[in-house]
Amino acid sequence: MATHRIHHRTVTVRGLDVYYREAGPADAPVLLLLHGFPSSSHMFRDLIPLLADRYRVIAPDHIGFGRSATPDPAEFRYTFDELAGITEEFTDLLGLERYALYIQDYGAPIGLRLAVARPERVTAIVTQNGNAYEEGLGAEAWAPVLALIEKRTPQTEAPVREIYSPEGIKWQYLHGVPDPTLVSPDAYEHDTARIARPGQAEIQLDLISDYGANFALYPAFHAYFRESRVPLLAVWGAHDEIFVPEGALAFRRDLPEAEIHLLPAGHFALETHADQVAALIRDFLARTL
Repeated sequence: MATHRIHHRTVTVRGLDVYYREAGPADAPVLLLLHGFPSSSHMFRDLIPLLADRYRVIAPDHIGFGRSATPDPAEFRYTFDELAGITEEFTDLLGLERYALYIQDYGAPIGLRLAVARPERVTAIVTQNGNAYEEGLGAEAWAPVLALIEKRTPQTEAPVREIYSPEGIKWQYLHGVPDPTLVSPDAYEHDTARIARPGQAEIQLDLISDYGANFALYPAFHAYFRESRVPLLAVWGAHDEIFVPEGALAFRRDLPEAEIHLLPAGHFALETHADQVAALIRDFLARTL
């Protein structure tokens, strides 16, 4: 079907190229997919065709990731506020006045900033290992990052650099997956190649060093949940040690009617459970939009 065809487009935001994938009818309800670290819209390559018959699905690459621009850190501030601001302007350029959000990993603090700034635009939220609570932080995985946030030195940078080494990226894809043979090597090899580009080391260090700014916004995110009563679906890789299942369950503290599904998957649940995630999303959005 024509609606299943994925278009690969680029728009300019603040003088920077933002690449995005788009599929589905132009007049259908919009689902905005926001990827996490260290991936890009590539992580949605299997999900988009499963939703594009019913929704206008749009998946941008954040600045510094995928096929979007990667400006020099000396000329661009790699912070979550900046990435969220560019994403908000991206939605304005595309005329997205109402949309549901799919947030994963880094996509969560970016997308939730959009929701807090313009709650009237967000029709629903699907969070796939996209955290908003302290309980969701896996202690062992986050220890080096928290040390870096507290004080950035060559000594605290060194263990964090391992997170986006080839071995570290592969671990994020395979750890906690009951059958790792179901994960295509194309996924982590794609991310590894992108992260290996010149300048990426400083880009990623700058961004992950800013993650503490997200913790500071958790109370604002929680207040948004309580005040908006936004419909929320959590589809969570239960074996993820980066954002652990307690983070999914915590959404019910502020959104008692949140729908939570813990899947036998890891951090990148779409690699093994795209069909199941798509079915849950279709059912959820059919009842909430």
